[in-house]
Amino acid sequence: MDLSFLRSLYAHPGPWASAYLDATPDTEDAARAVRLRWRGLRESLAGQGASGGLLASMDRALDGAPAEPDRLGVALFCSEAAPDDVTVERLPTPPRADLARYGALPHAMPLVAQRGEEVGWLRVIADRAGGEVSVFDAGGVRPSGGGVLRSETVRGTESYPIRKVKPGGWSQARYQREAETTWQRNTNDLAAATAHLADAMGPDVLVLGGDVRARQLLLEQLPKRWRDRAVVTDAGTRASGADPGPLDEATTVAVANVADQRTRDAVDRFAEQEGLGNGLAAVVTALQREQVEAMLIVDDPSSTDQLWIGPEAPQLALDPAQLREMGVEEPIRVRADMALVRAIAGTGADLLLVGPDDADLTHGVGAILRYTDPTTRAG
Repeated sequence: MDLSFLRSLYAHPGPWASAYLDATPDTEDAARAVRLRWRGLRESLAGQGASGGLLASMDRALDGAPAEPDRLGVALFCSEAAPDDVTVERLPTPPRADLARYGALPHAMPLVAQRGEEVGWLRVIADRAGGEVSVFDAGGVRPSGGGVLRSETVRGTESYPIRKVKPGGWSQARYQREAETTWQRNTNDLAAATAHLADAMGPDVLVLGGDVRARQLLLEQLPKRWRDRAVVTDAGTRASGADPGPLDEATTVAVANVADQRTRDAVDRFAEQEGLGNGLAAVVTALQREQVEAMLIVDDPSSTDQLWIGPEAPQLALDPAQLREMGVEEPIRVRADMALVRAIAGTGADLLLVGPDDADLTHGVGAILRYTDPTTRAG
């Protein structure tokens, strides 16, 4: 997972207020329920030391956030250094629990955990006259979790004949051949549009649905670089009023399979390091050196692990004395996951969420290293 989207948060110094609340629109008075939940979180933040001005800005930001149909939760972040700059993140699922934190860093780990592994995907609903091509952003494995980046309706250049004639008549064979030719030409147009959008947006997986013959022709005509990433499903139709559920379900499975494969590949690479980069101490050292290519982490909200930090992303340590040796005058103690997420985002590393049984991780963290040297092996 690329955490570059978090860098704007860390552009401001702390202290920070972070809040997560359920915004499920499941009742007629859902808006009132959200306000009540926010009131409780607001009081908690005030009790932890958040200023009135910062909380007033968060009030306005929450009131101004649109109640989107697929918004089931909301995360808000605001720094005392820039109280008018409130970041509001829509969550596609409710948070595990409403949460309010005030401290030196934004508490971004719950947001990262809810986003999940990011997989960009393209979906085509094909028929014999053309098709619909849509590219979605990397918003998690649920189709509703990502937004449509680009969408295009392709109308084939050929319109007659579309259907094969029924048996009988001296011209049957000719009409059947002409129908096949029409489908082929229309699918050529659809394949060209699909490849053009895929080249422009770079999706991780292509989901091909719709008419059985049309999607077969489409798969055959795609360039190999995209054919190898394609998943074909029987679901999907362009008919008016059609149930989108089966195609959404097939898309969810395809996207989840890509995410799972990434995790398996990362765990295998980590295992090949034979113990290097395993555990909190090893990970901290590697992040200090900007040596981490990808971090494996088990999301554990109950963790009590803590680290010391300085003002810069790579400035983190288990011991404040080490930071003072690095020139940090006043090290600050924070939750370990807060410090790790900032360091990952700031050093350009990737993050992969893994389950507790996916890999043998000490303290639930490990690092795939960009390089190793004698000091790495000695440490």
